[in-house]
Amino acid sequence: MALQAKPLTNTEVKAARATNKDLSLHDGGGLLLFVKTSGVKTWRFRYYHPVSKKRTTVTFGNYPALSLAEARQKREAAKALLVKKIDPQEYQRTALASEQEARINTLEKVAADWFKIKQSSITENYARDIWRSLERDIFPAIGHIGIQEIKARTLIAALEPVKAKGVLETVKRLTQRLNEIMIFAVNCGVIDANPAGGIGKAFEKPKKKNMPALTPKELPEFMQALSVASIELQTRLLIEWQLLTVTRPSEAVGAMWSEINYDLQEWRIPAERMKMRRDHIIHLSSQALAVLDAMKPISAHRNYLFPSRKNVLQPMNSQTANAAIKRMGYGGRLVAHGMRSIASTALNEQEFNPDVIEAVLAHTGKDSVRNAYNRSTYLEQRRVLMDWWGEFVEQAATGKFTAAEGVRGLRIK
Repeated sequence: MALQAKPLTNTEVKAARATNKDLSLHDGGGLLLFVKTSGVKTWRFRYYHPVSKKRTTVTFGNYPALSLAEARQKREAAKALLVKKIDPQEYQRTALASEQEARINTLEKVAADWFKIKQSSITENYARDIWRSLERDIFPAIGHIGIQEIKARTLIAALEPVKAKGVLETVKRLTQRLNEIMIFAVNCGVIDANPAGGIGKAFEKPKKKNMPALTPKELPEFMQALSVASIELQTRLLIEWQLLTVTRPSEAVGAMWSEINYDLQEWRIPAERMKMRRDHIIHLSSQALAVLDAMKPISAHRNYLFPSRKNVLQPMNSQTANAAIKRMGYGGRLVAHGMRSIASTALNEQEFNPDVIEAVLAHTGKDSVRNAYNRSTYLEQRRVLMDWWGEFVEQAATGKFTAAEGVRGLRIK
């Protein structure tokens, strides 16, 4: 029968010294204090491996960082693992690896990994908007926290300051992005469950607002205001370009000279810059070509049609047109994106084929086969439509007709 070691006391542990050789002081139950001649004191636990049955030792930590009482707690925890046929040393190794992984996998780090994949399926401008929103509203508060430590209440607390600003639409977008990040983390095996799944329910839903847009009847008034507005020529031409090409703000400012084909009178926007991630061909009316001619002296030697003043290697900001429209006195009445609505209304009023209009607007439905067919067969009708729209805009600008009268005789149903 094995002799039972007399339990150590705090005084004995503190006073223990090894002079000529290393010393082992037993506390009982496999726990011992290993004292080196250097003065280092280490808690160790000896046991038989639950599978191999070989004598094994695991180190708990050094004294005094790990007290006698804490070492005894670790001994009892190790015994409990052995009862379940779990090796304490392997369990400790796994736990340390998990702690290290948790320190590495912060929310910001996992978000960056998610973003590398996400940005390949969205436009460059949208990608910048996503990452900027996380850097501004999320990372300063909780970006440094290990993702395994993040709970629903952690995320909600981080979003409260954004909610306090009254920007509920931003809160909604952030909850959606956090949810995507957490789903990515689950799928990668970084966390077991998604804490962001229901956080959107903790906030009031933003009220839906129609995007401010003028009616076609109001277009002459706007064109007149644009002609006398105190804005730079490049900005005025950008607004006209977006209006005549019926494109989104990000698509308009991102236009490159290399995308223009003068012979075919086409602007081909590559899929990576389109919201729907597919190439988009825009027929350029004579009015749109006139905008290009006006821009040639300004930017023909650059990559972008509308280069930024601060950095000519980059395009103008997608919000430039919005800011100018607001300065013109149209705040709350029109936004840059709303110019697409003016075109859509006018074209529908003229009873153009709805599928052609949708193709011009680069919209898509759920039927992928029908979408492919539409894109391949409506090019000629789109040319006619865009020429009609160019004349409509020009006559609104010159005041030769009221927008209610329209331009007849060019539509194809």
